[in-house]
Formats: sequence, C-alpha cells, structure tokens
Amino acid sequence: MQKIKKLFLLAFKKEMVLEVWIELESGERLKKISYPFTAFSGSLGPKLCEGDKQIPEGIYQIEYLNPNSKYHLSIKLNYPNDFDKKKSILDNRLNPGSDIFIHGGAESVGCIAIGDEAIEQLYALVSDIGKESVTVCIAPIDFRVTEVEELINPNFPVWVNELYDSLKLFLKQFKTIN
Repeated sequence: MQKIKKLFLLAFKKEMVLEVWIELESGERLKKISYPFTAFSGSLGPKLCEGDKQIPEGIYQIEYLNPNSKYHLSIKLNYPNDFDKKKSILDNRLNPGSDIFIHGGAESVGCIAIGDEAIEQLYALVSDIGKESVTVCIAPIDFRVTEVEELINPNFPVWVNELYDSLKLFLKQFKTIN
C-alpha cells in the first residue's frame, strides 16, 4: 500500500462542496471524498475586507489545527496570503480580513463549514499527513466545468482575472469525475 504524499483540498463556493484529493508517493492523484458545505456566507467573488462575510478565493496553506474551536474542530488557513496582501496594498485596502477556517458546525461568516463529522475526518487526515503537506484551493466556481467568463462581475477588482486564471491553471491538474 502506497503512502499519502500530499493532500489537496478543493473548495467550490457556488457548488458548496469541499473535495479532498490525495497524492500518493507514485505521484498518482485520487479524489478521496467530497464534503458538502453546511453553511455559506457572502457571494461569489474574492474577500476584500474584514467583516464582509466573504469566503476568500485563492490558494492557501494551513497555519494550524485548532482542537478547541467553538465550531467543534477547525483548520486555520493562511488568509491573507501573499497574493491577497499584495492586492490589498494595490487597492489601498487597509484590512483585508483574517481568521479564515475550515470548521465543523453549520454557521459561516467567511469560513467553510462542513459539519462536525466531516471536520473530524478531515482534521484527522491533515493531522496524520502534516499541515505542511496540504494545499487548499478555494474557487468561486468549479473552473474545470464552468468558464470564467460566466462569473465576471463589473464590480470585481481589476485583478480578479489574474486570480481566476491562476485558480483555473491550478485546478487543471485535478480531473473531474462524472
């Protein structure tokens, strides 16, 4: 039996689903499981400021696992990442927000809620493989099956196409399963 080398968490806001993919030592990638969101806040589009209730969009790493979360268990993401910080400075936004988690329960004010049973499974998997071996991609839609042009909003920041192009490119490595 091959050992898991990496873990990829693909979150799609419109579809309200978190896909868990594993990469084996051989390099083969397999879709392990999908967890439906148990809550959603905000709308499609990037997170721009503290308190906007938006789930961010981008590629993130895990900062830490929180066993004492008020939402059962939680996994802290490194939002804002370098891209988010750079665009916040470009837009002259002083506070892009913070404290974004994947967690249990069924509430969201900018986080990804997947319920208690699902977060227990995901928390254990991340704990076993190590947070440094996990990449999280949060996209507004599943770009593997929907075109970017269908999403663009004239109120989005000018750099949103750059963000969506990077997400689309990242997601190409994960084949959809019908």
